[in-house]
Amino acid sequence: MAAAVAATAAAVLASRFSTLSHSSSYYFSSSIYFAGLRRPLSLSFHRRSGQSFRMGHVTAVTRATLGLTKPAVVEIPQITFAAKEIDFAEWKGDMLAVAVSEKDMSKDSNLKFENSTLKRLDEKLGGLLAEASVEEDFTGKAGQSTVLRLPGLGFKRIGLVGLGQCSPSSTTTAYRSIGEAVATVAKAAQASKAAVVLASSNGISEEFKLNTASAIASGTMLGVYEDNRFKSDSKMTHLKAVDIIGLGSGPELDRKLKYASDVCSGVIFGKELVNAPANVLTPGVLAEEASKVASSYSDVFTATILDAGQCTELKMGSYLGVAAASSNPPHFIHLCYRPPDGDVKRKLAIVGKGLTFDSGGYNIKTGPGCSIELMKFDMGGSAAAFGAAKAIAQIKPPGVEVHFIVAACENMISGTGMRPGDIVTASNGKTIEVNNTDAEGRLTLADALVYACNQGSIALDVHILPGPSTTMMRDVVAVLDNVIVFIVEATVDGDDGGVEGAEGRSRNFLVKQVVDLATLTGACIVALGPSIAGFFSPSDDLAKEIVAASEITGEKFWRMPLEESYWESMKSGVADMVNTGGRQGGAITAALFLKQFVEEKVQWLHIDMAGPVWNDKKRAATGFGVSTLVEWVLTNTS
Repeated sequence: MAAAVAATAAAVLASRFSTLSHSSSYYFSSSIYFAGLRRPLSLSFHRRSGQSFRMGHVTAVTRATLGLTKPAVVEIPQITFAAKEIDFAEWKGDMLAVAVSEKDMSKDSNLKFENSTLKRLDEKLGGLLAEASVEEDFTGKAGQSTVLRLPGLGFKRIGLVGLGQCSPSSTTTAYRSIGEAVATVAKAAQASKAAVVLASSNGISEEFKLNTASAIASGTMLGVYEDNRFKSDSKMTHLKAVDIIGLGSGPELDRKLKYASDVCSGVIFGKELVNAPANVLTPGVLAEEASKVASSYSDVFTATILDAGQCTELKMGSYLGVAAASSNPPHFIHLCYRPPDGDVKRKLAIVGKGLTFDSGGYNIKTGPGCSIELMKFDMGGSAAAFGAAKAIAQIKPPGVEVHFIVAACENMISGTGMRPGDIVTASNGKTIEVNNTDAEGRLTLADALVYACNQGSIALDVHILPGPSTTMMRDVVAVLDNVIVFIVEATVDGDDGGVEGAEGRSRNFLVKQVVDLATLTGACIVALGPSIAGFFSPSDDLAKEIVAASEITGEKFWRMPLEESYWESMKSGVADMVNTGGRQGGAITAALFLKQFVEEKVQWLHIDMAGPVWNDKKRAATGFGVSTLVEWVLTNTS
């Protein structure tokens, strides 16, 4: 009889805890004690994220891509970076690049360089460097460069690259631009081996030398890379090795250069995802690409892909409403990083908006400035998330678990599509009156944020205590300060006695911080322009972490207010809320909308990256967000 009680208790507990969250992962283990038994019966119930559902198999699309377009296979540039402490004048290779500020270019009354590095080079070249700088009107301004061919010397070319009015403590962005300029010159000269030296490197701290070398390496690698996958004729990259001279050497600097290379591979991956047209990068293909990251780094990554049916089970009505009009089905993508040793101290989630194309729906994008032809970049948030995932897979930071979550779909128009005035229900039960189908990104993010807040694990220990026989079983669950406290009363009639009840205590290891990224509003571009992302957060601590990370990477962020009084414009007469407010403060009301789908105890930050996701001048993606996300994750490592 006691065994029957154990089985019944197991079934009840399993059913009760399966209702806590369909998307959470947890481990339940109990020891059940019964009167008349010499030893407790052991019971275990184990569930990991996604295991309770069938996996949505992501397979290659068998039908021909619209337009018969197939991207060419283009390998990421493989450049070897080495930090060396050698005499730059004796270096041998194709091109020596010297980074100079405007101050470095100053000359004495005899038109000789005052800077010791330039003076020595000029003497070696018989005054040719000073003469060329005058003829080319090279003054060291940012963006300037000049190259001289030097037959008969150890290096075939010497290039001067301008830093502007920078000092030795200049920003990361300035030194990354040096790397980009070196890449440009190297490509033009078809150089395979280059070196970089700063004209003024005295007085730079060891830490700054590390960051400077890393920035130069990043700029060079990203500058060399060109996305030629959709061009019939593409140029080959010749640059294979870059020596960074005068900034130190040793294992620490080598690790920093390896880190820069890893992050750049993630940035390039993010760029490629955004650059890919919507007829190539469908929600299914985005899921494929994410799954490739997990399979390539299966020692630290797992992938869960949910199809529309599974999302229906999770009650993701807000997300599915957006996806309903498209012939390309939605794919809910969840990658999970765990460190190699499995020891986790902190759990984070990164949520990216994944609209692979946004037509606007029935509120179709029309008129000048609507940029409908660029709406392939509406999945820029997901690109940042998966780019960061690829970098983190290579870096393997300890002590932190990271969940990368994307609700991928298209916003199209059809008879099955969402209409203005429809009411959708999100997975947390809140109802949304859709007053604009072109405010769809926040609808997908709503369900993704609910899902993200439920990620993690719950460890339970249960003891059912001996007691008098009764005839009922029930459970009571309460959550107190992230600790689940529950009581299970389970009894049965019988001679061997029964159980009076059970009590247990469980620590909750759910995600504590969530960052979402989205190309969400044109209003944010109006406010901050094309180069700066706005971010919103009720958590000052999390905001400081993101700002600190961005200062290291050089990406530009600006904190925006979460003005609660603006929520009045988001109230509906027939539902809990509408999905858009008025034109004024549109980026703020969008952030307030997302806030409705985040657990109060979870620190949350929203990044509106509608501006910096795309470079209009280059007509290409920027890879924005990847490097800052990686730095943020590293600040949370043990």
